[in-house]
Amino acid sequence: MATLKEKRTCGQRCEDFGHFVWNSDTKQFMGRTLERWVYISLYYVSFYIVMSGLFILALYVMLLTLNPYTPTYQDRLTSPGVILRPDIWGEEGLEITYNASDKKSWMGMTNIIDKCLLHYNETHQNESNRHCPSGSYYIQKDFRGPHHTKYACIFTREMLGNCSGLEDPTYGYPEGKPCFLIKMNRIINFLPGKDGSPPYVKCTMLEGSPSNLDHVEYYPVNGTFDSSYFPYYGSLAQPNYTNPLVAVKFNSIKKSEEIKIECKVVADHICTDNFHDPYEGKVVFQLKIES
Repeated sequence: MATLKEKRTCGQRCEDFGHFVWNSDTKQFMGRTLERWVYISLYYVSFYIVMSGLFILALYVMLLTLNPYTPTYQDRLTSPGVILRPDIWGEEGLEITYNASDKKSWMGMTNIIDKCLLHYNETHQNESNRHCPSGSYYIQKDFRGPHHTKYACIFTREMLGNCSGLEDPTYGYPEGKPCFLIKMNRIINFLPGKDGSPPYVKCTMLEGSPSNLDHVEYYPVNGTFDSSYFPYYGSLAQPNYTNPLVAVKFNSIKKSEEIKIECKVVADHICTDNFHDPYEGKVVFQLKIES
């Protein structure tokens, strides 16, 4: 009958581990001699140097194929999204609700507009951008701007008329005649219309009385994004570019009535019926003004 293996004590196990770490008889450290440790260290150092070199070479070759000014693939961005300011989000999307007689309820909205228009001050625009001929695309084939850049066109808040915030810093909110800013997202080399025709904003009523839109003002004139702001060449080529804006002022909103408004950007190359992206080419929001 085989005898049971003798159970080793904790001290014996520690002694065996110490003998494994350093074997004084064979001069081995953790099972290998100094010569073997040198060989294996050199092998792994050489292996990782070669692997790192191959990775850096592959990365360098890939970067050589990329254009720093234009994305290689942008097929998903065929039409720009539309942004609304102020943007107060609720459970069902954009929900703008405030009390015209309560300053606290609309002050946050006017602060959002102020922040949005901060870079549209005339002084800032004149320092960084230039006046462009309106009515046609501003095509720039060469980098003639400072520091190998392309020029960007001036857009000042004065162009937003009664929604500029210069004469009325409350943007009509306490009078129940609020202003909203509409902006398109940027797409490199995107041309919105055929033959330079400019895109424009058109707002319609989805829910509520149509009379709420009887007296709507658009700024600039006719709510157009002038063609001179297109195409956009990217943040590296146009570091000072500022998006053109359209301001919409609603002058006949009935108090205490919840309405839903849709504002579309109308142009030949802008899609507004994408089921999977409800904010492509348009923006929908609910508006309710309490007295």
